[in-house]
Amino acid sequence: MDNLEVQSFADIDLNDSFFDSLRRNYPKFDHWFKQKVAEGRKAYVFYDSNHKLLDFLSLKNEEEKIELENSTLPKKRRLKVSTFKIISRDTTRGERFIKKILDKAIADRVEEVYVTMFDDKEELKALRHLFERYGFVFKGYKKSDEKRKEGVFIRDMLAFTGDILKDYPRVHISERPKYLISIYPKYHTRLFSDSMLTNEHYDILEDTSETNGIFKTYICWMPDVHLLNPDDKIIIYRTNDGKGSAYYRSVATSLCTVLEVKTNRDFADKEQFKKYCKYSVFENSDLERWYESSRICYVIKMLYNVAFRRRVIRKELIENAGIPANLYWGFFKLTDNQFNRILKLGQIDERYIINQA
Repeated sequence: MDNLEVQSFADIDLNDSFFDSLRRNYPKFDHWFKQKVAEGRKAYVFYDSNHKLLDFLSLKNEEEKIELENSTLPKKRRLKVSTFKIISRDTTRGERFIKKILDKAIADRVEEVYVTMFDDKEELKALRHLFERYGFVFKGYKKSDEKRKEGVFIRDMLAFTGDILKDYPRVHISERPKYLISIYPKYHTRLFSDSMLTNEHYDILEDTSETNGIFKTYICWMPDVHLLNPDDKIIIYRTNDGKGSAYYRSVATSLCTVLEVKTNRDFADKEQFKKYCKYSVFENSDLERWYESSRICYVIKMLYNVAFRRRVIRKELIENAGIPANLYWGFFKLTDNQFNRILKLGQIDERYIINQA
């Protein structure tokens, strides 16, 4: 599997042709890069199987004013997106970087995230749209002696818009139904890589999985799943991996938000079905078989908001969260009290939660 990884600037080849466009846009790029080497800075990088550099992301914490042409943004704790480039227009890979940026912003407890970009390049329009989709707002042009205008886009990490994408990864949980859904280990690890059982101490910088994107698609056959509606909340429950008792090995790992639920009957043909399931981890052969099956399957598309910092074992879910042991642990509704107890046991950073019930 190709992996997103954290790498020191010193170990990245500055002469790679990947950086040519950055040099054209930023004449001082090489000087900036060498400064980062001297500072011992690191970046997120993504290589293909031939070790060809495809994606690059550099982040920096700041606490200073931002001078615009007609105003000044006051000093705040900010995370700056110093450099962001993906070679292809693969939306999934761009969204994966957005997740990294916003997760780090929460981990570092910053008030805002900002990115600057020139507006005279056609290829930057898609990038601007990506940032705006996740809540970045144009604030003006950076004050500069250069003729090219460099726009400043800010994401307020403390604001609540009511739009689940613009608020992402923060999640509004009040007055929404909450559920728990179980997922087999072989699918869980690939879908929710932040939430692997062996990764007991969640660390943003050490996550290396390609599959750590914003959107997740899961397919199941539990009929009550049809009760789900957009903006409902789901606790992800990884079932027993066979290495011990389910009492200790089955765990709640993550919090997601439902976007929509469809069935295999909602698609005109199997190609449409497979395209819709592109964020899933299932093989094409399985998708074709399930589409053609006489049995109805449910396709849940959801936002992956946050991995628990501490995995909550079944024993605790029963004894400390008040979930009856004799329930069918495939899919069931949670009370607000059970849900909030699970979040507390999972040690979610409170900054992820908006208006906790």
